[in-house]
Amino acid sequence: MAKVVTAEQAAALIKDGATIGASAIVLAGWPEEVAMAIEKRFLETEHPKGLTFTHASGIGDWKTKGASHFAHPGLVKRWIGAHTGLAPAMAKMIIEGGCEGFCLPQGVICQLWREIAAKRPGLITKIGLGTFVDPRLEGGRMNSNTHGDIVKVIELQGEEWMLYPTFPVDVAIIRGTLADEDGNLTADDEGVLMECLPLAQAAKNSGGIVIAQVKNLVKSGTLHPKNVRVPGVLVDYVVVAKEENHWQSGGTVVNRAFSGDIKVSLGAIPPMALDERLVIARRAAMELTPGSIVNLGIGMPDGVAIVAGEEGAADLLTLTTEAGAIGGVPAGGENFAMSFNAQAFVEQQAQFDWYDGGGLDQAFLGAAEVDEHGNVNVSKFKGRCVGCGGFINITQNAKKVVYCGTFTAGGLKVKVADGKLVILQEGKGKKYVKTVEQVTFSGAYANKTGQPVLFVTERAVFELIDGKVTLTEVAPGIDLEKDILAQMEFTPAISPHLKPMPAELFQPNLFGLRKIIETKKNAATAAAAAAKEEIVLA
Repeated sequence: MAKVVTAEQAAALIKDGATIGASAIVLAGWPEEVAMAIEKRFLETEHPKGLTFTHASGIGDWKTKGASHFAHPGLVKRWIGAHTGLAPAMAKMIIEGGCEGFCLPQGVICQLWREIAAKRPGLITKIGLGTFVDPRLEGGRMNSNTHGDIVKVIELQGEEWMLYPTFPVDVAIIRGTLADEDGNLTADDEGVLMECLPLAQAAKNSGGIVIAQVKNLVKSGTLHPKNVRVPGVLVDYVVVAKEENHWQSGGTVVNRAFSGDIKVSLGAIPPMALDERLVIARRAAMELTPGSIVNLGIGMPDGVAIVAGEEGAADLLTLTTEAGAIGGVPAGGENFAMSFNAQAFVEQQAQFDWYDGGGLDQAFLGAAEVDEHGNVNVSKFKGRCVGCGGFINITQNAKKVVYCGTFTAGGLKVKVADGKLVILQEGKGKKYVKTVEQVTFSGAYANKTGQPVLFVTERAVFELIDGKVTLTEVAPGIDLEKDILAQMEFTPAISPHLKPMPAELFQPNLFGLRKIIETKKNAATAAAAAAKEEIVLA
């Protein structure tokens, strides 16, 4: 039977030098009250100290909640995570060398809990090859105070693989909605399932403890066994939290639509303004194929879903999130990782199994920097420690990757009129650079595997062809020399079949996305029929 304790009592259980694992994204799954108590104890007593803090997803509200409670030199000795952009104080501490910082892919960390639980030597995967996580580049190290290697490259059956060695977990801090008196946990009000179960198993099999924060405690035997996400035999301590310390997401305490209890009418999606964002979303959406399984990154790429809705093509694709939602419409902003009207929820590590094996047809993501070889950086730039999140898992194995973003950054102003694009004010920062600061996506690896890669901007489209970023389309109204080549730090290859971007993208009326996708379906059906007939004749 799990023991019910206060957050302060739970914090007192954590020993100096312990390795703590968390299972959360934004504020979903995050035991905020427990984290507050750990911070309070350290500030008052300087204990616990020297912690290793490990988590797969970004945790925070872009302000003071989440991982920011751990952002104190001395409290954390080593950070091992995928993303820290949601916790500004933690990101600052890492970039300034206040602790060691190792950034590993999101899918790797949440899958690593299973390897730890099973006492296997590590996770063997190709995820991370050729990126900054590869020990031949940076080994995931995010500052000069970080030394040693926690990742290895090995050869297995004549191929290169990454080995992420396992390590013991002393404390798992997890979260549920309800706990019964035996410690069984449900996730009724959660918007994601995350990887609480394998993390709890990892801690218990490491000889550690599991601390679970919940909203309410109920009588033993009253929970339906199929609703229990973490069995009580894995839970040592339960903390019943105040509602204000138990947020469902970064912007919501509880929304029944996010937890899947109700389906909501999304209503008429507000039309996007005819600007650079709409142009990019439209051109990117043209890469969708019939029945597409899709992942959309945060920010600019979410316009693809809006365009698909406006064009009556949303039923031709299935949107997914790395946190485990399948179907429905992903929420954005403070509610990132939540989804409206999801068809199903799976645990995060299972979603990444699917992604890593090529389950995504298209992935649409942003890019902070792109170099001439197609390397992309989103993890560390201009003094910011952001991390890779699930970016490496998603981009490395999607059947096609489409990077969406403006051509320059910082003050770009354009006008779309009369079917043309006019640059009113150029952005101050170049995004197409000679050398990216950090390789989050390896163009060389993509070229080696034959993965199609596109870079869609408001004024041009590039493709990765034979390992070289190649200009294939130019927006009407754009001057090649002045508006494109002069705004790049390298000279791209130029396709002999260079053509204008479709004029329809720059018009206020719908551009016929559904017909474009259905035409692909008809062409695929015809090709399959012809191949079948050829086999029969042979």
